[in-house]
Amino acid sequence: MLQHRPLAEIGGGDLGWLKAKHHFAIGGHGNPAHVAVGNLFVLNDDEIAPKAGFPQHPHADIEIISYVRDGVLTHEDSIGNKGHTQAGDVQVMSAGTGIRHSEYNEQDVPTRMFQIWLRPRTGGGEPRWDTRAFPKTDRSGSFVALASGYGAPDALP
Repeated sequence: MLQHRPLAEIGGGDLGWLKAKHHFAIGGHGNPAHVAVGNLFVLNDDEIAPKAGFPQHPHADIEIISYVRDGVLTHEDSIGNKGHTQAGDVQVMSAGTGIRHSEYNEQDVPTRMFQIWLRPRTGGGEPRWDTRAFPKTDRSGSFVALASGYGAPDALP
């Protein structure tokens, strides 16, 4: 069950280049009282400093959705994808059987984003990545599916 949690109860960390709030505990980070909800096991509120980011690292059997709130996030991976996701837009990565990727803020201002990790319903599959710009005016004041594992119209799969 989803619960409202005061900001003071949400664990986090400050690595200098990364300020993170972990809404669920994972790998020694976050409040240990906050456990995963079904397949949803990461919901982070991250701020990446200018000219900093995550160097290339591996993932397998995970679905990662990033919603960029401010700035630009640059992604590059081992299957040849490279792209930029701007504020208000979304990127998705299905790690499938395995992928290595990096995420950087190449800009001169902080990048702020929400990152969501889900366990897939079935493991394996081909790794993939995509990003999409979403019209800001069309979704103002309403809920819009930006990414979906259920074929929602216009959502990233």
